[in-house]
Amino acid sequence: MKFGPVPVAAAEGGIAAHSIRKGGTVLKKGTLIGQAEIAALKAAGIAELVVARFEPDDVTEDVAAAEIASAVAGEGVRVDRAFTGRANLFAETAGVLVVDKEAIDRLNLIDESVTFATLNAFKPVVAGEMIATVKIIPFAIAASVRDEAVKVARGAAPLVRVAPFRIRKVGVVSTVLPGLADKVIEKTVKVMAERLAPAGATIMADLRVPHEQAALVTALEDVLRDGAELVIVFGASAIADRRDVIPAAVEAIGGRIEHFGMPVDPGNLLLLGSARGRPVLGAPGCARSPKENGFDWVLMRLLAGLDVPRQAITALGVGGLLMEIVTRPQPRDEPAVVSDRHIAAVVLAAGRSTRMGASNKLVAEIGGKPLVRICVEQALASRAKPVIVVTGHQRERVEEALGGLPVRLVHNPHFADGLGTSLRAGIVTLPADVDGVVVCLGDMPQVDAALIDRLIAAFDPEKGALAVMPSINGQRGNPVLWARRFFADLIAIEGDVGARNLIKRYGEAVVEVPVENKGVLTDVDTPEALKAVKAEIEGAV
Repeated sequence: MKFGPVPVAAAEGGIAAHSIRKGGTVLKKGTLIGQAEIAALKAAGIAELVVARFEPDDVTEDVAAAEIASAVAGEGVRVDRAFTGRANLFAETAGVLVVDKEAIDRLNLIDESVTFATLNAFKPVVAGEMIATVKIIPFAIAASVRDEAVKVARGAAPLVRVAPFRIRKVGVVSTVLPGLADKVIEKTVKVMAERLAPAGATIMADLRVPHEQAALVTALEDVLRDGAELVIVFGASAIADRRDVIPAAVEAIGGRIEHFGMPVDPGNLLLLGSARGRPVLGAPGCARSPKENGFDWVLMRLLAGLDVPRQAITALGVGGLLMEIVTRPQPRDEPAVVSDRHIAAVVLAAGRSTRMGASNKLVAEIGGKPLVRICVEQALASRAKPVIVVTGHQRERVEEALGGLPVRLVHNPHFADGLGTSLRAGIVTLPADVDGVVVCLGDMPQVDAALIDRLIAAFDPEKGALAVMPSINGQRGNPVLWARRFFADLIAIEGDVGARNLIKRYGEAVVEVPVENKGVLTDVDTPEALKAVKAEIEGAV
């Protein structure tokens, strides 16, 4: 293809390389230039433009894209009509995308004018989803380039296909140990059902047995006999060795362990085995969460009837670090003594009380004490040490209300920019040795020391309880206890949204403590709310 600037008068038969807009004249890129276009360009005062011209052996971009796309497409793939040098490929059915990376790399090396891009290998796809695209860069390419691309594609055909989901019946076996709550298993099964739904698979058996080899052997035999095409085992305790309960039970029924462990985090402790000609998965703990993890990568391949050899698992290391997992246990050399956990408290008392009108709710008296003093005294009476109070609006009045209390006062000069600034001011002053912090609101006088201590008692990082909050009748309230691992996230919060987004993002790390104290839902933000709380507290006294 010839390409370059020419006088407008000599442009006939060429293709506009760029869009031109001048006055009322619009010439779009890719337009075949004829006499009408030349007249319009001259009228607009344009003397020269860049055009592309075909040579005898050229193939137009759309023809080349269509022919190459047809050659790379395999089972379950539909090729859309080529347009502007692009031919898109779509999944005809739900399944797993299978690609030949080596052949695709060879195709993309043929000539820079030909490109072929796909989604990630083994990605689950749905019918109608775009999975790949062939794009021809110039307006035309040499026929020899087109022929070489088609040859590579057909020689390794197919370069891209969709393996449809085939497994429909999945058996789930959960082992149980004392201390494992029923709701954990119920949530796990619910999450698994949602994971399977896009593949058209369902849970045909949900068995729960003690975490013992004999009991698990019986459960595996039962679920396989009942027709499970795939069995997933959720252990009450993570698999620690090939000789542990779950792998031992698989081998005891004549099965075999294909591979234990995978270089994907989360997902390290996955066990892949088989029994009676059907796959058996020992699920890692992260599979209890709906978030994508290494378990998904193996599960989806199995659901599509694809082999997952040991080499396929060990090859997942590059790109296998998916995210920082807040629930991951600390290194084993760190002591985990529950009674020695150091929890601090931060009381936020910097707000402007805009909905209260001219008065400052924090210094309003209830039962002869300023509201903020009641809140801080309860924090001081709890196990939380030290207690840090963040001030802002009417700093002097708030500090006067707290006179004589053994607290650490921190002033936030940026309090008008939102609660996030006060949270940041409190977190950055915490001692380096604290394991967590209870974030209390200075306008919730019905939150007492006993409630704060219940949150501290429920805090258990080694078991994934990294954020603890009270709830009443299923409605979550305040205060919230946060593990040190969240401090950087808390410091980064902006505006007045508080930590709601953190709670949503790290839902698997949140533990609710059921309470009967309605005060966990009641912050004093209006004169009416103050009057109601004042009546309740003074009436109780």
